[in-house]
Parts: sequence; C-alpha cells; structure tokens
Amino acid sequence: MTRVKRGYIARRRRNKIRLFGSSFRGAHSRLTRTIAQQKIRALVSSHRDRDRQKRVFRRLWITRINAAIRQKVVYYNYSRFIHDLYNRQLLLNRKILAQIAIFNPNCISIIYNEIIKKENCKKYLEMI
Repeated sequence: MTRVKRGYIARRRRNKIRLFGSSFRGAHSRLTRTIAQQKIRALVSSHRDRDRQKRVFRRLWITRINAAIRQKVVYYNYSRFIHDLYNRQLLLNRKILAQIAIFNPNCISIIYNEIIKKENCKKYLEMI
C-alpha cells in the first residue's frame, strides 16, 4: 500500500493557534493543547477586564470631580453637585467634568455659579 500524506487543514489550524500563543512563555507558547487552553483563558480575561476598566475609570472620574468640588466650594459634595446638574439640565458627563477639573479648575466654580444662579432664579419665581 502506498503512503498517504495527510492534508494541510489540521496543520493550518495548529499554526493559527501557535501564532496566538507566540507571546506566551514556556510551554504555553510551544505545546498546542496548552496554547489552546491559554488562549481561552486570555480571551475570557480580556472580555472580563474590558467591563472592569469602565468601572475603574468611572470611579476615577468621580473621585477627581469630588476633589475639585471640595477644593472650590465649602460644604458641597459630588452627589449634590451631580443632582443639581441634572435638575438644572446642564448635561455634562463625568469624563468631561473630570477633565475640566484637572485642566481648568476655575471652570468648576463657574459651573457651580451657574447652578446657583438658576437655583436663585427659581426661588425668586416661586416667591412671585
């Protein structure tokens, strides 16, 4: 019986897996089965950490906004500031507010004054 050479499909699949694992260390970059397991683990971790990264950045922005507000205005905190922003329909998201707090801290006090101005106008209209 003559010798039959196997096809290239399995080899192509393994090469594709090996290319993914080329950045791993030790057996994780050499053995096909181990590379496949590490690939699954890496993809699961990256998927999970994309969501985690969003949470971490939101916490960072909130901390920066709170610090900037407490520096500029006495007896005022983050939760009251965000509540007043929504009530006055001054729609700025936390990322933009955090950038303003870092690069131009005086703008935070301007935004606060805008909130207070609208609040005083409402009180005045209610009195009339």
